[in-house]
Amino acid sequence: MSETWSGKQGSPTEAVRRLGVRYPIVQGPFGGGLSSTRLAATVSDLGGLGSYGAYSLTPDQIVSLTKELRTLTSKPFAVNLWVSDHDPGGRDMSPEDFERAWALFEPFYRELGVPKPERPQRYSQRFDEQVEALLEARPPVFSFVFGVPSATLLAECRKRGIVTVGAATSIAEAQALDGAGVDLIVATGFEAGGHRPSFLARAEDSLMGTFALTQLVADRVKAPVISAGGIADARGIRAALTLGAQAGQLGTAFLACEESGATPEHRAALFSDKSHHTALTRAFSGRLARGLRNRWSEEMGPRVPELPPFPIQSWFLGQLRPAAIKAGRTDLISLWSGQIAPNLKHRTAKELMESLVRGLTQDAVR
Repeated sequence: MSETWSGKQGSPTEAVRRLGVRYPIVQGPFGGGLSSTRLAATVSDLGGLGSYGAYSLTPDQIVSLTKELRTLTSKPFAVNLWVSDHDPGGRDMSPEDFERAWALFEPFYRELGVPKPERPQRYSQRFDEQVEALLEARPPVFSFVFGVPSATLLAECRKRGIVTVGAATSIAEAQALDGAGVDLIVATGFEAGGHRPSFLARAEDSLMGTFALTQLVADRVKAPVISAGGIADARGIRAALTLGAQAGQLGTAFLACEESGATPEHRAALFSDKSHHTALTRAFSGRLARGLRNRWSEEMGPRVPELPPFPIQSWFLGQLRPAAIKAGRTDLISLWSGQIAPNLKHRTAKELMESLVRGLTQDAVR
């Protein structure tokens, strides 16, 4: 794939130039162990922007991750963090509240033979600590969700030559990112898999479709727009470019590739008829996210008001995840997936990238 994409106008988009990539292709970042350095490096080496979701990593792990990615690829890549790392009441809980939350999860722990976990000192990593490590590591691109970093942090990124990419689910969020001077903005439609990264209004009140959001945002911000949600092939990227985006971000299509950190069972489900049925739910983490329907989403969805806030809820379920994966129990873990999953075709990142580039370069010369 030596040909460089230049679009119909004969020159790369501003997004391609700012990211330092060859093609307007961004691999969506995945949290919860679903990202892999192998996937990110493969995408970057083949001309796209590989990404790694580092939300669950410690500061030291973020430094090590960035060093590892630099050994695997000489091309730009992104490290992704969550600006908002907890919801109200999600930093800590009393012993009494812990016991009440435990009662909701206990039947599932018992079913999988997992002992009751000890109440931890903290339920997740802290963004302020993670981002200090990120500045030290200096990845080529810092992408983020669930908010706008401080002006000081964005200035430090500019000083270090780190390109910043923020996610928006509404016009107002895009304008907030643009006003803060973020380099690129991801317009994320409700078709996308994984978490809805809303931060100015409830996620349930920020459910705009990708292509409507792309047009509305592109017409109102100065920063280049990356379109995300419902894109799995070159025609999806071309449609996004036609509507004002300057790149397309693919999540589920890359998650389904063997290079990702998804389990074989998760990948198999994405290529099965199960992919026809996704749902937005707070049942897995406490924040709204799209995934395949399964026993957990069906049984615990109606009980969301009883569950503890993010990230405590996510922590309780996370303690179950290793045992569920070992037992092949896809009914009790999150299976993130976008609505476009039934159209997935490629099982390796190389095949997917080759298909995307072929579709884009052929379109450019027509």
